[in-house]
Amino acid sequence: MDNNNKSTQQNTIGEVNWQELYILTDHWKSDLNFYKDDLRFLHHLIDKYIIWITKDDNLNLVQEIQKNLFELRNEGIDLMKEVITHQGNLGLMVENPVESSNPQFIKDHENLEDKISKFVKLFRSNRKEAFNITEYVIDSEELPNILKN
Repeated sequence: MDNNNKSTQQNTIGEVNWQELYILTDHWKSDLNFYKDDLRFLHHLIDKYIIWITKDDNLNLVQEIQKNLFELRNEGIDLMKEVITHQGNLGLMVENPVESSNPQFIKDHENLEDKISKFVKLFRSNRKEAFNITEYVIDSEELPNILKN
């Protein structure tokens, strides 16, 4: 992310809108909940078809994406905990702005914003890979024909 696009960009020198950052963390929490639900769907999708897999190579592909999705789920859980803690601290900043000139806190916020951005990119990549692998496995295992019988 470019430093000019950071959510902590100051309106004027020394002024940060803590309330806007607090609201932003609400959006992060909502997004992380969405990704958690989508990961649950992807796990369900894979679990639904894994029992029909007969080829070892396909099973290895599916197990690898399952592992990646599991790691991503855990990363999302950890990130959510971090966002909740950060948002609690932001709430204190909103209530008591006099004590809110901590440059380390701003740096921590920017780091968390970067983590969220990296998580989203990784999530999208894994989601796309899960669909690609699922489609490949369904085609190579000829699952539509098996399921018709």
